[in-house]
Amino acid sequence: MAVSSFNPLDPSATAAAPGSPSPDSPPAPRQRTCPDGARERVSALIKRLGGVAYGADYNPEQWPREVWREDVALMREAGVNLVSVGIFSWARLEPSPGVFDFEWLDELLDLLHENGISVDLATPTVVPPAWFYRANPQARAVLADGTPVSHGSRGIPCPSSPEYREATARITHALGERYSAHPAVAMWHVHNEYGAPITESFSDYAQADFRSWLQARYGTLEALNTAWGTTFWGQIYGDWEEIIPPLVTGTEPNPALQLDWKRFSSDAQLRCFIHERDILREYSPNLPITTNFMAHNCDTSDLWRWGREVDVSTNDHYLLPEDPSRHIELAMAADLTRSLGDGGPWILLEHSTSGVNWRPRNVAKTPGEMARNSLSHFGRGADGIMFFQWRASCFGAEKFHSAMVPHAGRDSRVFREVCALGSALSGAADAAGSRVRNRVAILWDYESLWAQHLPWRPTVDLGFREQIRAWYERLWRDHVGVDFAHPEFDLSGYDLVLAPSSYLLTDAAAANLRAYVEGGGKLVVGPFCGIVDGNDTVRPGGLNAALADVCGVSVEEFCPLPEGADAGISWTAGVGAGAAARAPIWCDDLRVTTGEVLAEFMDGPVPGGAAVVRNSFGAGTAWHVGCVLAPADLAPLMADVYAEAGIVLPDYPEGVEVLPRLGQDGSEWAVLINHTPKEAEVTPAGWPDPVRLAAGASGIFRRPERA
Repeated sequence: MAVSSFNPLDPSATAAAPGSPSPDSPPAPRQRTCPDGARERVSALIKRLGGVAYGADYNPEQWPREVWREDVALMREAGVNLVSVGIFSWARLEPSPGVFDFEWLDELLDLLHENGISVDLATPTVVPPAWFYRANPQARAVLADGTPVSHGSRGIPCPSSPEYREATARITHALGERYSAHPAVAMWHVHNEYGAPITESFSDYAQADFRSWLQARYGTLEALNTAWGTTFWGQIYGDWEEIIPPLVTGTEPNPALQLDWKRFSSDAQLRCFIHERDILREYSPNLPITTNFMAHNCDTSDLWRWGREVDVSTNDHYLLPEDPSRHIELAMAADLTRSLGDGGPWILLEHSTSGVNWRPRNVAKTPGEMARNSLSHFGRGADGIMFFQWRASCFGAEKFHSAMVPHAGRDSRVFREVCALGSALSGAADAAGSRVRNRVAILWDYESLWAQHLPWRPTVDLGFREQIRAWYERLWRDHVGVDFAHPEFDLSGYDLVLAPSSYLLTDAAAANLRAYVEGGGKLVVGPFCGIVDGNDTVRPGGLNAALADVCGVSVEEFCPLPEGADAGISWTAGVGAGAAARAPIWCDDLRVTTGEVLAEFMDGPVPGGAAVVRNSFGAGTAWHVGCVLAPADLAPLMADVYAEAGIVLPDYPEGVEVLPRLGQDGSEWAVLINHTPKEAEVTPAGWPDPVRLAAGASGIFRRPERA
């Protein structure tokens, strides 16, 4: 089988050799980047739309043409100014190989433009037509057990398939050539939700590409064998062709191999995006190009790498209806998406007006919940609030998914709320384009997530997201704004950095955190952090050797707890002295070296042992938290940390969000969201008068002009 050449996306950029970081010459922190001209292209989009983007995925091919005119009339009533078109339209646009039908799309784009509605035009490459699979069965994605994935739903073929690359190039060239100058087209939307549902492929194409990727990353087999620790279980490789992905085997494959496979799989899909993006850029140098992330709900892509390649970060976000504090998870996802784009304007490309269709129990949103969800994203920097989809489908797998125009039609609560939201966003046009920056950062690294959740860890109960969510929730409840950051990024602009779940730290990341604290920063480290390097190798010198001297403790042993068990914690020093808590899941057995013990275990596997330790290091301070604490039980720790970092908590009501935004014209705005069942009164910082919010209400408010 012929195999296409693989152009790796600098896989060595994240490579790390085993060993401790050298404090003498730490590498410079990584800088966040975006494509040349991206800021200008996004600013032009915001100006063109007249403010915030508002709309949805629009799939008119599901409807007769007489419905189209009804749709645009309703869009104007709702305040829609942008729709995503063509995402699933490949079979309509190219009914047979090389034969195109653009008449219907020409008519649609003209109609939208005549009605003042701009288009985010998609390449439909997430759904190759049936003729593609019939002609190219070898292009199908393959599962780890060797089963080919059939077509008939949605999802990318094998990303390494040369046939897929050729077909996507043909349709992308055709769209770019025909529509790059169309007055309706304001932005390009490549593909749809990379990584869902196809996250990886184990085909012959992919296996050959993986070996090429490894050669680019390591250079020699000797370096690969060293990085992977192949002397364990006699896995030493003597030829590149001997290397296979983590296929189904007798027991667990090499964890370093599994980690590199996840890196490769992310890069292979990113290569597909860049391939299409670069074609579109030839035709549209001044239009922004993006693809829709699933920043918090899908962990198959390293979105820090993807964030460097899109003009504007976007997200598709869907609530967890069974979570009573789901609005906090939503806030976390919004903060993460903004951070992936370096704090610049971003777009919520999909969320739902009410219930979805794929969960076991598809709970409808309560009155006002859609507005609260939308404004939470807007308050965290989103300059676009979009939905899936515009009109509810009558057939297909997602016919029970909610929409801006539900099955009940115009005369429905959902559509009335859609119109009210459109009006509110239109009134806040002057706030669009502003940046959101915070004083606190939480570390988030997809590679560490992958590594932490490989098999055979000390416990299955310590989750990457769950640990970060608990710490994020504490800050949310304290009304402290949060950015997310990669541990190798420049952190010098933050007063406080939290590392709740940083199991893997590359040498560069460890050196960066050391330099941050030494220079005066405040760092809080959670359990099971700094354990392995970039190759999933435990460093010599202890279980937390990367940060042991920074935190003033050495982890001698992990002591995970049996299911349902917990250990008592007593705060003995610091601001929280006298408090107590029960800690489930995990205890560190710590040897304190230079640190001060703030809390001790009262019982459990290490009674009398240190649970929380504070340590001065250079001009800064670090805390090591050797247990899992619920958001409420983190309060004593964070009181100590806030005092040290100089963070004064605002006096806002519990359960009320106050999200400031500064307009590009200098105007001051605040998004206020009341998540409580009673009326609330709040005065945003620096405002002259309080604002009253009814129970469950939300709104966008402009600061009154100074007298």
